[in-house]
Amino acid sequence: MALADDAYMASAKDYIAKVTAPAPPWTGPTTGPAAVGHKLIVYISTDGRNGGVKGVSDGAEEAAKVIGWTYRTLDGQGSVSGRATALSQAIALKPDGIILGSVDAAEQAPLIQQAVQSGIKIVAWHSGPKPGKIHNSPVFTNITTNPLDVAKAAALLAVVDSGGKANVVLFTDSIYSIATAKTNAEAAVLKGCQGCSILAIEDTPLGDVSNRMPQLTTSLLSKYGVKWTYSIGVNDLYYDFISPSLQSAGIDGDGYPRNISAGDGSKSAFERIRDKQYQIGTVADPLRLQGWQAIDELNRAFAGQPPSGFVNPVHLFTSSNIDSDGGKNGIFDPDNGYRDAYKKIWGK
Repeated sequence: MALADDAYMASAKDYIAKVTAPAPPWTGPTTGPAAVGHKLIVYISTDGRNGGVKGVSDGAEEAAKVIGWTYRTLDGQGSVSGRATALSQAIALKPDGIILGSVDAAEQAPLIQQAVQSGIKIVAWHSGPKPGKIHNSPVFTNITTNPLDVAKAAALLAVVDSGGKANVVLFTDSIYSIATAKTNAEAAVLKGCQGCSILAIEDTPLGDVSNRMPQLTTSLLSKYGVKWTYSIGVNDLYYDFISPSLQSAGIDGDGYPRNISAGDGSKSAFERIRDKQYQIGTVADPLRLQGWQAIDELNRAFAGQPPSGFVNPVHLFTSSNIDSDGGKNGIFDPDNGYRDAYKKIWGK
């Protein structure tokens, strides 16, 4: 092995050790505006079947109750037209604030503009390619773990687990700018591994994975056979529908290809990783924490203050740490006292 390969593998192993360690102490805000008066908040889910989107909504609903606001949800039902309809319905309700649950800000730009012009404050989760301000969008702030770090963790898990010999299929959904950003970053990491290769990049809409994944899996097995050793998806949802085809092909749950997700950390993903059934890792978002953050960011917007700027550190779950930091309950819920931190800021 060349020295460059040794150095690459050593640094990859160090990174994986760091991102699988128990979650660090609270690094989010400790100051901010006290709770403003009563508000009506509408959460728009890109697709009610997506566990990540639902986890954020659960957290935001919990936080809204604490801060004393009314909270409603609308389902975009996994389609562009469905999301547009939900956003139009939300605007008609004349809420004080809207939370976009993975609704791409570019895709729905005209309606978002309309909402903001009518005085509605908008906070987003996974609606742009990076945390904070979304380019050319009036959205107050976009909440996400840094997707490039998420992608790095997922790709380096394949590198380390394979001993630097991963042959990878990447699953993405180009409708979402955040998904494209992740996939590009995964590809860049894998290209840095001299013994690894990218077999294919499959652009498969998350809204249609239940229909597409079984046949796509069979087709990829037919094309690549045992050469296909790892998959990295931009979301756990791909692996909800991959196992029947792998089972039909006689592949054991802990066999190859080994599946890794660069977000969001769904309940079914935690079960698969724990049971060693067709998934070895997920770079989970702290969904409930990010729901609480969405309510806090709206409170800052209502109070005329800037966003908090908080970005939660990356955390990778594998079978070795699956029961820590909320993993026992099938979620990444850091044991860092974030609820108390936000309650203190709000004066609740």
